[in-house]
Amino acid sequence: MAKNLYVGNLSYGVNDAELESIFAQFGKVDSARVISDRETGRSKGFGFVEMADDNEAQAAIEALNGKEQMGRTLTVNEAKPREPRTGGGGFGGGRPRGDFGSKRY
Repeated sequence: MAKNLYVGNLSYGVNDAELESIFAQFGKVDSARVISDRETGRSKGFGFVEMADDNEAQAAIEALNGKEQMGRTLTVNEAKPREPRTGGGGFGGGRPRGDFGSKRY
């Protein structure tokens, strides 16, 4: 069963290929993804790595968590499942917007 790992405190210059190479020394990497800001395209400083073998993933966690990489101390652990998003809308308080003159509502 594949194991998904969270990798935090990455240097902002790290890309997907570099993230994969960091973990490849511990075993087969199925995917490596650095999370980027949608608007700017800049790295958010964290990513996810999926490894096929649980033992290899555990070895990577033990070797890399707390270790310095490109001047930053990495946080590496098993990723928590993504929780479903609730709510949404964003239309807020129900008060009228804009300039409606002196008329009271």
